[in-house]
Amino acid sequence: MLKALRRQLAKIGPLLFYLLGATWRLRTSGPLPPDKAVVAFWHGDMLPVWKCFAGQGCVALVSQSRDGGLLTQLLQRWGFRVIRGSSSKGSKEAWHDLLDAAARGRVLITPDGPRGPARALKAGAVVAAYRAQVPLWLCRVHSATAIRGTHWDRFLIPLPFSRIDLEFLPFPVPAEASREEIDTLIAAAEALLNDSAACQGTSEY
Repeated sequence: MLKALRRQLAKIGPLLFYLLGATWRLRTSGPLPPDKAVVAFWHGDMLPVWKCFAGQGCVALVSQSRDGGLLTQLLQRWGFRVIRGSSSKGSKEAWHDLLDAAARGRVLITPDGPRGPARALKAGAVVAAYRAQVPLWLCRVHSATAIRGTHWDRFLIPLPFSRIDLEFLPFPVPAEASREEIDTLIAAAEALLNDSAACQGTSEY
């Protein structure tokens, strides 16, 4: 009976997050990503970033897991096109679709997902920007009134009517970068995303 209850609660989760997101007050700082870009942020911070880009026709990469299916429902409510796949399943097809989407518009990626370790940046976001020849943008998230889940990613759930600061950081990926330089860029992007400096909002949604 408990498992059945959990399944029922999971089914209404996307709708609850959609309604919750409608109450958030999002503030941004830094230059916003251009129309064609890869935007990277930590898996645990995904909800506010997705909400920030709702209704803009962006593309999101989501795993093929059961949780990924629930997140897909939420993203579709927010007007995203979803690519299903990850480093562990559906990677070739997802990678091809991801590069094609990045060359056409904004693509949102959680570079420590879908299984972690948390806040350890995998190569995908940097390499996608490099191969698609589009800019890479990093996004740091801060919400003073929120709860964190106990899952590996410490999933951020801002409380109703929370003010959430999103700091956007352009991160250049040179078109002529070597393999060694790409590795250095991956480490630098991870350090920048993990910088504990608080966001300072300047624009409110």
